[in-house]
Amino acid sequence: MKLRLKIFIKIFMTPKVDQEKCLGCGTCVAICAEVFRMNANGKAEVIEGDHSALEAQINQAKDACPVGAITLE
Repeated sequence: MKLRLKIFIKIFMTPKVDQEKCLGCGTCVAICAEVFRMNANGKAEVIEGDHSALEAQINQAKDACPVGAITLE
């Protein structure tokens, strides 16, 4: 009898904010202030750090962005 082993690797994608698309509405910051903040230009940006534990909130912020400025890379 052969044993088949399946290995699943979960890769966390890093959020990015397109500064040209961002309206500065602050929705992402309201949803996940641990990852997003407003910069001096009034646009959202990603706070540096390991955000892998906040994947659900990041996806929620991405989905809520009215112009699709948040991507995962």
